[in-house]
Amino acid sequence: MAEQAFASVWALSYADFEFLGRYGAKSRVMLACQLLFMRRHGRFPVGRSELDPDVIEYIADQIGVADDTACSFSSDTARRQRGDVLDFLGIRRGSERDRMELQSWMVAHLGGRDLPLSDWVSRGYEQARQIGVFVPSDKIMERLARAARRNFRDDFLTLAASRLPAETARQLELALSEPFAETGFQRLKDDVGAASLESILLAARKVFFIEGLDLPLETLAAVDRGWAARLARQVDGETASEMRRHARDRRLGLLTIYLMHRKSQLIDGLIDLLLEVVHRLGTRSRRKVIQGIAADIGAVHGKERLLVDIAAAALDHPDGRIEEVIFPIAGAAKLRAVIEEHRAKGALDTRIHRVMRRSYASHYRRMLPALLSALKFRSNNVKWRPILTALDQIIQFAAAGRRVVPEDNIPSGLIPAKWRTAVMDESGRVNVIALELCVLTQLRERIRVKEIWVEGSDRYRNPDDDLPGDFAERRDAYYADLRLPQNSKSFIARVKADLEQELHLLNATLPDNDKVRLRWSGENRISVTPLAPVPEPPGLAALKGEVARAWPMTGLLDVLKETALDTGFLNSFQTSASREALPSVVRDQRLLLCLYGLGTNAGLKRVASGSTEVSYDELLHIRRRYIDPSSLKAACAQVANATLAIRNPEVWGTPGTTCAGDSTKFGAWDRNLMTEWHARYGGRGVMIYWHVERQATCIYSQLKRCSSSEVAAMIEGVLRHCTDMEIQRQYVDSHGQSAVGFAFCHLLGFELAPRLKAIARQKLALPNTGMRAQLPNLLPILSGVVDWSEIERQYDEMVKYAAAMQHGTADPEAILRRFARSDVMHPTYKALAELGRAIKTIFLCRYLRSEVFRREIHEGLNVVENWNSANSFVFFGKGGEIATNRVRDQETAAHALHLLQSSLVYVNTRMMQSVLRNPDVVARLSPEDYRGLTPLIYLHINPYGRFEVDLEKRIDFEPVAA
Repeated sequence: MAEQAFASVWALSYADFEFLGRYGAKSRVMLACQLLFMRRHGRFPVGRSELDPDVIEYIADQIGVADDTACSFSSDTARRQRGDVLDFLGIRRGSERDRMELQSWMVAHLGGRDLPLSDWVSRGYEQARQIGVFVPSDKIMERLARAARRNFRDDFLTLAASRLPAETARQLELALSEPFAETGFQRLKDDVGAASLESILLAARKVFFIEGLDLPLETLAAVDRGWAARLARQVDGETASEMRRHARDRRLGLLTIYLMHRKSQLIDGLIDLLLEVVHRLGTRSRRKVIQGIAADIGAVHGKERLLVDIAAAALDHPDGRIEEVIFPIAGAAKLRAVIEEHRAKGALDTRIHRVMRRSYASHYRRMLPALLSALKFRSNNVKWRPILTALDQIIQFAAAGRRVVPEDNIPSGLIPAKWRTAVMDESGRVNVIALELCVLTQLRERIRVKEIWVEGSDRYRNPDDDLPGDFAERRDAYYADLRLPQNSKSFIARVKADLEQELHLLNATLPDNDKVRLRWSGENRISVTPLAPVPEPPGLAALKGEVARAWPMTGLLDVLKETALDTGFLNSFQTSASREALPSVVRDQRLLLCLYGLGTNAGLKRVASGSTEVSYDELLHIRRRYIDPSSLKAACAQVANATLAIRNPEVWGTPGTTCAGDSTKFGAWDRNLMTEWHARYGGRGVMIYWHVERQATCIYSQLKRCSSSEVAAMIEGVLRHCTDMEIQRQYVDSHGQSAVGFAFCHLLGFELAPRLKAIARQKLALPNTGMRAQLPNLLPILSGVVDWSEIERQYDEMVKYAAAMQHGTADPEAILRRFARSDVMHPTYKALAELGRAIKTIFLCRYLRSEVFRREIHEGLNVVENWNSANSFVFFGKGGEIATNRVRDQETAAHALHLLQSSLVYVNTRMMQSVLRNPDVVARLSPEDYRGLTPLIYLHINPYGRFEVDLEKRIDFEPVAA
């Protein structure tokens, strides 16, 4: 299929041959290349480098003439020949009128779409070719594209401003004139803050303010969400005084688009605050009750001995009186203490609910009216409608001032069994405050799994919007993209065959495997001999020494600058302003200083104080106008692609298809919703999840909460890394895998390979009941049979969720949240869990059978752990703590660290390849040295010093190549 497409584009017609026959044999190949390139792209190639060698060879074969490599693209003859090509194709040179019509076409057909400038240029050339107009240079086409983008933006902002009611325009102007008022411009841009009553009330007032503005929401329906987000980013980077300097229609239009975009973010933040406050109410109350129980238990000592003495006395004197037989042993006071202890330990849930109610009633209850007025809860499942009905009733009870209501006044089945004693008294009356707390607790659980959703939200939106809306119409295409058979029986047969084969192989090889042993009793039945540590090959230390001698104390800022000049990643940073006045050299110098200050965590003030050429305000301007998470991600992908491209296969081996994922904790300020207490590592902070391939190139990074799903982070990185690498196997630690994770990875077309900490407790699933007798060596670790019928029934739904992940309809975390363990009744969850059991068993069989496979996983994870260890060297400022409460700034710091560390890997790759061009160095390396080779070294790097950028001074990569 690909060969047919290639031939259809680059094949010459009879008319083409007739045209080429008028020219000399030497120039025919290049002339034919330019003819076909023009026919396809609407422009001529800039030079030979823009032509694929395979294309040149294919065209030369058709003509039957060897390619003339000396053919010039800039000679008078070449220019004359290009004019002949245009005449042959019926294309005229565009007049000024043609260019204006082309610009108008761009406004009408590309305006409002989330496209980079390069796409505007390429589509402009396509349109020019279709209307028979020639645009002679990229500069002219770029100018037309920029003018078209500017015209559409200005017209759109004017339209948005014109649709504002007069009162709305007045309130927007007031927000700009009083930016630090409660609903002023600056406060509207602030994050919702930490989980507290004040944060909830303030966030609710912001939502009220925006909803009351009567904004023209229908305006956004005509443009892409990403395009509107870029406009919102411009507003986010401006101060109130800068906004006020715009013309009236422009500033009102910008603020209107920003607030329409910001509304969903504020609603998401308000829901996050609600979930976190309810969670804290429960955990703090539970902690308080358990501490009280512990204190009560500590008041009575020797209870077991006391029980023995009482039992012995009762048996010795069965007819005796209690006051004569028992009291002399225990005493009334001690017996009373034992009773109090038992009461303290009993009815734990009731005590927790009582403490929760006191805390809620005295403080947090004030948030409820604001929350229920600001948020509109909905559900697609009739099972959870009683919760929504109860929310409406709570508003009515509060308005009537009622503290207790009859049980008949609330929906049946609303109160769970564990809440009944806390909510209802003996006479059946319902305590309204306890009812509110009971409903909020259930609401939190249902929102987290998206059984209840919120209007106007993004992350907590209607779960039906997470799935592809056109799945039924484009079912064939979605299955083809995932490379899955549409017939569920074919899919199951393939999985079942793999499962049977792996089980038989493990059963046959296990008796001769001295590294794996099975036990017949106990919980831990699998014993795997740990891998012996491999010492560092001696040649690697010598190689690192050569790099350090050739480039001693190379500045980290120079490393970043060299990578920027080599890869051009600074092009990823475009200004959010409407125009750019800074000279490109000055802009690039300041960009590099900003990226260095963010990536090292030194900060812009410290960088400015160490430079004589730039001030803090100038760096802050660059930071606000140019640097945002999306631009940093694009730059990181560009550096990763460049690193993969420059690698010498003789040094690093063939390009791999494996990647490792792991997270590392960073301390962070905690007056925000991203920072959480880490249960495993302790302390408050955030997690950065890295995806690092085998040669230490990081292809993706994410800022995550400490409690967020590492399985979702792993899947997102594989799907969204935007580099040229194709991942076929993903290594993770124990926290990056689950049964549902195994299922989704298989549906998405890559293999999950975890290093399981709890390998001793793993079980193997069976494909059918009759197979148990065929696996005598595996009997201690066999579990139940996979429910293939459940997989068959839910196959289409599973594929639909996988397609949503692949096409970005929803984030993996939003989808996996629906399949939390507490939601085991979801039918698709059951099917995914069963499929995950089968895929995990296939993996476990390979893992137990092959020590080589186990070592491969271990080595892959060592690479990402080495990447984690380098974080503290690069991110040295402020003790490695992310010193901001703005989540967007936290994300920017994470991606800036990624970019700086990736630049280090890029430069080290070039340095090591330069060293390895020296035959004396190569002679000292063994195959083991090459196997352990890594470009993530920093003994020769100086991360500190004066911060000055000289774009004319380059790193010399040739001093040891001879």
